[in-house]
Amino acid sequence: MGMEILKGSAEFLMGISQHSQLLQWLGENENNIGVAFTGRSNVGKSSLINSLFGKSTARISKTPGRTREVNIFQFFLSNDGKKDTSLPPLYLFDLPGYGHAEISKEMSHNWDLLMKTFFDNITKQVKIINIQDARHPDQSADKQFFDFLKRYRLETTLVFNKMDKIKTQKDKAALKKIKPQLFANYKNVKYIHFVSAESKEGIKELHDSILGGLLTAANIHSTSDLS
Repeated sequence: MGMEILKGSAEFLMGISQHSQLLQWLGENENNIGVAFTGRSNVGKSSLINSLFGKSTARISKTPGRTREVNIFQFFLSNDGKKDTSLPPLYLFDLPGYGHAEISKEMSHNWDLLMKTFFDNITKQVKIINIQDARHPDQSADKQFFDFLKRYRLETTLVFNKMDKIKTQKDKAALKKIKPQLFANYKNVKYIHFVSAESKEGIKELHDSILGGLLTAANIHSTSDLS
């Protein structure tokens, strides 16, 4: 069985909507290790988080774009089915969706402040998971997000969700053919996965990729503590 993300272990710590509060939390937890999920509204981000960390971890909103907070969870790994407490704290950051047209300018400005505060203050030990709808890849809002993200040089995994909604193999093959161009366009992207939170296609591969990043980050953290 080995190491796995312990499903159902994610404990909700807080939802932060003010950048000053986020700055304070990040300052008090400056060696944070974990994973941050981000994407356009309505790409199935909450469903994907739940498929990886256990159902009901993330709240699924019936109104896309409604969540405007950074939701912070602490979670654990399991080793051969048993909770592993030997690692430093691991955090799951559920970031508010971007690119929603029906939000006010005030909310959009607050999102900008929250995201700048978040990315200015997290470490490279936080892996970024950008989720896109497989039916509508690389939209203008996604391009804008990656343009914003490139200054931070953070390792990013690009995940195309809702593969179950693509009905023909021809369309699936056409999507996968754009991988080389995406790697060329977005230098921070290290991995690309094609998944479905609904059918569980590709979830195991994504889980293992995230797990590998967490273990590497935790090992780096432990080594630096000893030096």
